[in-house]
Amino acid sequence: MSITKRLIIPALDLIDGNVIRLHQGDYNQQRQYRDNPLDYLTTYQEQGAEYFHIVDLSGAKNPKLRQFSLIKTLLASIATPIQIGGGIRTQDDIERLLNAGANRVVIGSIAITSPGKVKQWFKHYGADKLVLALDIRIDNNHNKYIAIHGWQENSLSTLEQVIDDYLTVGLKHVLCTDIAKDGTLTGPNVNLYRELSQQYPEIALQASGGISSLDDINALTTANISGIIIGRALLEKKFTVKEAITCWQNV
Repeated sequence: MSITKRLIIPALDLIDGNVIRLHQGDYNQQRQYRDNPLDYLTTYQEQGAEYFHIVDLSGAKNPKLRQFSLIKTLLASIATPIQIGGGIRTQDDIERLLNAGANRVVIGSIAITSPGKVKQWFKHYGADKLVLALDIRIDNNHNKYIAIHGWQENSLSTLEQVIDDYLTVGLKHVLCTDIAKDGTLTGPNVNLYRELSQQYPEIALQASGGISSLDDINALTTANISGIIIGRALLEKKFTVKEAITCWQNV
């Protein structure tokens, strides 16, 4: 399943086996959804989802707490392709997830802190197996600085610098989150994605953060992006996956 077609991508964030949402990445501001994550994936699949995004927040915070057993079960139970991230630090992390059935592995902070290592992964696995998760804070001068280490630290790298650097190894998939929007249900940063899709038409861009309504999805149709990551709005039944797909694909 190629993600270069326009996709609605339901997202689940997992801590200790539970589905949760963080407010702007803050582990102290958790909203818990106690249902089994497999129940959500099954429901979303029945509603027409063609791709999923899963984040192991336990593993992101502490590699010793990785929820690999749960993730392996979810991958074995769902036919729909899944991309998985959350504190990926080593090639072994990638190997285990791909061997367990993940369609793609999402790479975050280490792409900024150890670019040489990550570029070797791109060469080894191919650009279609890796997604760069580039989470940004936009300053008053409209600079888009990448945040790292669970959004607790700002790097000195801008979004454009990182994309340009990884295009040298064939970068194809970018998941970009405006941190100010994440988990807030205040609407996406449409201008950001419109600008990026125009600047980097060769990138399959996934938008994330702030989706609260079908109007938000409709607004993103003005940007040439390949997918929309939707978490909290689906968990809180603001709309269904089927409704989102209809809105996204029929414009």
